Amino acid sequence: MKLIDGRAAAADIMSEVSAAAAELRAAGTDPTLAIVVPTRDEATAWYVRSIERAAAKAGVTSRVEHLADPGAEDVTGLLRKLSADPSVHGIICQTPLPDGVSLEEVAAHIDTRKDVDGAGPTSLGRLAAGLPTFAPATAAAVLELLHREQVELAGARAVVVGRSMVVGKPAALLLLNEHATVTVCHSRTSELAEECAEADILVVAVGRPGFIGAEHIKPGAIVIDVGTNPTDDGGLVGDVDPAGARSRAGAYTPVPGGVGPVTTALLLRHTVTAARG
Repeated sequence: MKLIDGRAAAADIMSEVSAAAAELRAAGTDPTLAIVVPTRDEATAWYVRSIERAAAKAGVTSRVEHLADPGAEDVTGLLRKLSADPSVHGIICQTPLPDGVSLEEVAAHIDTRKDVDGAGPTSLGRLAAGLPTFAPATAAAVLELLHREQVELAGARAVVVGRSMVVGKPAALLLLNEHATVTVCHSRTSELAEECAEADILVVAVGRPGFIGAEHIKPGAIVIDVGTNPTDDGGLVGDVDPAGARSRAGAYTPVPGGVGPVTTALLLRHTVTAARG
């Protein structure tokens, strides 16, 4: 069983981003990513700090905008302001959002040209139509890793476990756009193990530690574990049981060190792409 090295893939992407950012700065453009943080959630704060560190290494300016106890209008107003700011090239809005406020609702106020995490309904609609757009970075990271592993997608049987707008649905669309045959499973899927065990490519994004075991994995399948579940000792574990993956999969993304680093690198790649216009 091969471990798919997301850190190595991210390092390659970051090298490309650094070169592109240097070219932009030399031409008078400072590529800038605005990060809207409407929450005091510590896990979100940790993730934002990781983006800031990566951006600094790549020569991308990160601009963190904190909102204390905001309502929907506070979030949407800030997103509109950043969308109109010519010095900002990429915008992302962190979660969790206040009760009763959805990411899809507020992300509609991000200029699509700056929607580098593909969160807005226009971006998602363009993705569904197969038109050029920024895909959600985590879903794009799934495809990036499959491409780097030279996995043949056309005609492959892919199963995506999870139907969120952040990962599951966009990952399924990206796979469909590359001619895979895609099944989306979720909490109400009956005989989940049988569905998953048919997959040549199994993508798991449910937010439940160790939810997928050996019985869900076809021998030799490529398993992409998108889960990032915190542990009591400050670590992270995925949605796939590592022992089950080792016993059955042909290749597998570990947690940490799989999809996560590539997601951050792609956010920065999208930002320099947006800065180029």
